[in-house]
Amino acid sequence: MRTSGSTRGSGGWWGRKTTPAKVETYTRWSFHFFALIEVAAVGLPLFAQVGTDAASWMAVLVTVHALLCSATASRALDWTRDRRAQPVRLLWVLGAVTALIALVAVVLGERGHGDDQAQAAATTLLVGVLSFGAGTLTLGVRGLRQVLAVVAGVVGGTLVLQLALGVAAAAALVTAFIVLVAGGGLAFTAVFSVWLLDAVYELDEARETRARLAVAEERLRFGRDLHDVMGRNLSVIALKSELAVQLARRGRAEAVDQMIEVQRIARESQREVRDVVRGYREAALDVELAGAQGVLTAAGIECEVTGEAAGLPSEVQSALGWVVREATTNVLRHGNAGRCAVAVRVAEGSVVLTVENDGATEVGGGVGDSGGSTGSGSVGIGSGSGGGAGLVGLRERLSAVGGELEAGAVDDDRFRLRATVPLPAVAGGVAS
Repeated sequence: MRTSGSTRGSGGWWGRKTTPAKVETYTRWSFHFFALIEVAAVGLPLFAQVGTDAASWMAVLVTVHALLCSATASRALDWTRDRRAQPVRLLWVLGAVTALIALVAVVLGERGHGDDQAQAAATTLLVGVLSFGAGTLTLGVRGLRQVLAVVAGVVGGTLVLQLALGVAAAAALVTAFIVLVAGGGLAFTAVFSVWLLDAVYELDEARETRARLAVAEERLRFGRDLHDVMGRNLSVIALKSELAVQLARRGRAEAVDQMIEVQRIARESQREVRDVVRGYREAALDVELAGAQGVLTAAGIECEVTGEAAGLPSEVQSALGWVVREATTNVLRHGNAGRCAVAVRVAEGSVVLTVENDGATEVGGGVGDSGGSTGSGSVGIGSGSGGGAGLVGLRERLSAVGGELEAGAVDDDRFRLRATVPLPAVAGGVAS
């Protein structure tokens, strides 16, 4: 998965930016470009409406206002990204300058009464400055009510100012309506731009969080697989090493055979750990059944295996193979089992794996996480190492293929683990 934080372009200043940084740069320069638009749309037409002298100083007012809007927009965007405090003073300055220029425009319009060009220039100056001022001011507030209050205040102020200076009511209403449409449009553009920028940053953070969760999940999977792989083999190594020590103390030659077997299991463990690290490890059910029978027999536990894994889907075999591995580990590690029975059978469109051992009451202690009711003080398959962490891992594996796990005491001496996995319609029969 390629996250935006690692996305690279072809190089250069733009290519080295992340996607959110590119969107922010685009948004920031869009508001700077609004300053050019204000000068071009408001300041330049003045030269065609009034004389050069009047147009020049009016264009200077528009330019100063545009630069102030650009600076305010930049500071406000930093505030929306929590990089600096809210530019309250700058907002008040922008509001005051906007109101002052609007006052000048209304006064010029009234003085030029009867001069169509002068009135057109005054209206252009009034509408342009108020519209761009309202749009920029909304960048410095948060919340829909505050935005609407800014727009309503600018429109209401426009209407009151004109009426107070003797502008005809009809003309004042038309001008206020134009300011409402233009200023409201620019305010909507500003609010939407900030919302889009925030959404891009939140999406980027969500992608980074998803990537971190994927890494954490993979670490948990690796730890679970390593526990399942090493648990049984280490238990056998410990048992055989202890047996070799006892035989060596008695001067028995069989101690050498036991240590040779320990070496073999250790090498096999190394290979399996390498497989887990590479992500290639899949627990084949037939291999696990044969391995469980061999390991339990070597530990002095009579083991009977019935049923076959032929024809089962690979994902079902893998899930049940881990069940056999974990069950074998716990039979070796807990209790004092003398016999263990493992059965695989297909019935009513599902495969059922049952592992049952005796000797569950020979060792004290509580049962770990189990899927069914357990007798008090029983220890067996359901114990699992680490307070039942083994069964938690097995339930996760089985849930991935729609399976269920049950574990609990059958009576005072026997413990049973049962895993049931539904089979696809195309799955073939399995001998039970």
